[in-house]
Amino acid sequence: MDMIISSSAALLSARNGITSQVGLLWQQTKAPLIAPLLRILLFVCLALSFMLFVERLYMGIVIAFIKLLRRKPEKNYKWEPMKKDDLELGNSSYPVVLVQIPMYNEKEVYQLSIGAACNLSWPANRIFIQVLDDSTDPAIKALVEKECSRWASKGINIKYEIRDNRKGYKAGALKEGMKHSYVKLCSHVAIFDADFQPEPDFLERAIPFLVHNPEIGLVQARWEFVNADECLMTRMQEISLGYHFTVEQEVGSAIHAFFGFNGTAGVWRMSALNEAGGWKDRTTVEDMDLAVRAGLNGWKFVYVGNLKVKNELPSTFKAYRYQQHRWSCGPANLFRKMAMEIATNKKVSVWKKFYLIYSFFFVRKIIAHIVTFILYCVVMPATVFVPEVQVPKWGAIYIPSAITLLNVLGSPRSMYLVVYWILFENVMSLHRTKATFIGLFESGRVNEWIVTEKLGDALKTKMGTKAHKKLRFRVGERVHLLDLFVGLYLWFCGWYDFSFGKSRFHVYLFLQAAAFFVVGFGYVGVFVPNS
Repeated sequence: MDMIISSSAALLSARNGITSQVGLLWQQTKAPLIAPLLRILLFVCLALSFMLFVERLYMGIVIAFIKLLRRKPEKNYKWEPMKKDDLELGNSSYPVVLVQIPMYNEKEVYQLSIGAACNLSWPANRIFIQVLDDSTDPAIKALVEKECSRWASKGINIKYEIRDNRKGYKAGALKEGMKHSYVKLCSHVAIFDADFQPEPDFLERAIPFLVHNPEIGLVQARWEFVNADECLMTRMQEISLGYHFTVEQEVGSAIHAFFGFNGTAGVWRMSALNEAGGWKDRTTVEDMDLAVRAGLNGWKFVYVGNLKVKNELPSTFKAYRYQQHRWSCGPANLFRKMAMEIATNKKVSVWKKFYLIYSFFFVRKIIAHIVTFILYCVVMPATVFVPEVQVPKWGAIYIPSAITLLNVLGSPRSMYLVVYWILFENVMSLHRTKATFIGLFESGRVNEWIVTEKLGDALKTKMGTKAHKKLRFRVGERVHLLDLFVGLYLWFCGWYDFSFGKSRFHVYLFLQAAAFFVVGFGYVGVFVPNS
């Protein structure tokens, strides 16, 4: 017994000795090494955060003036309805339009998108509807081809086009679609992803901008989400995209006549598209790539916010995460490829080049993702261990609050969800930051393209019906280790601050850690309606 007591005492003494040594080492390195490094990181992050705040404030002021002055595109540019029933001209006053619908194994939505395109109000002899089917499932390909044949039998000028490979993914399909002989007859091309459902008057409202204003190369419509109220995750997406469409696109159109093409629900002037070099598959944001190249050629873009096209938000976290990887990695990679080309361009003004490099790319596509994660989920939590480094109130409270309020302007109905949105966006900033670095350094999954899963008619199922849980439990499929690791870090920071600190960061840290745990254990974006 004495030996056991003696051994236990020795073990306890050894542990205390190790703890003391670790504590001594921390104290010796904290002041000369850790504190200065953390102070530098904090200074850089606060500077970037201030840049983001200024950008948001600038756009907030501009959008306020746009709304007050009611500067609609129809007033800024010449717009007249297409002439109908002209006995002399017949339908020749209508330009020939190509409608492209790229799809890949879109079993749930192919009928919706094809049907909507075929119901567009436009003379039948002045429109070609092109279904670009890259499906790898023979059964789905047969269904899509049958649907095209059904509409063709009704007199619709619809073409079902396939290719023998998926090189270049969506960009490759769109580029291949341009090679067909009938495309040479078309002066404009409208693009709709497989879940987009334009209203019958879409072309009648969009095409006049291009017909009456030869300097306009693109008309972009707003997205309207059919499943925004499906779950909390789709509401969070609506807030983020609401700001993009209500503020970013509107300001870019009104002030700079430039914005990033959204890849769908838009109409291009064929000459602008061809002059820019057509579709390229060098990044996963072929739409933004084309827009930047066309913008550098001097073409103007018009965003029509009251022209809305229905579509679907990702209903599962897995689908949303893949989408956000593509949307974050692609712009960063495009910035890497085009920064010098933009800077040396001689066709556009210095002001527009500055806007593209600084505002459009650097602040919105790089800083916005990186500073959110590094400042609020890494650096600020770390300061609880180093009281010598103080986070100023303006950086910890005032600027983040202002940025948040400016962001939720696009979705006023969801103001009461702002706390959930902040926590969710901070979690997503981890994945966006990772994707941004992959794009900047062109490594790993830089060219990964996973088509966003869609539910289509399954959304009409009663919300009480839940999808069956999978019995399989795979690490990485349901459990996300990186999110759990960050959650543990934040929880430990919160516990330390609660026990020993005086900053009261622990309230935020515990909430944010809980958000990371919820996502890490796969309890968000899991239950969806049955198809």
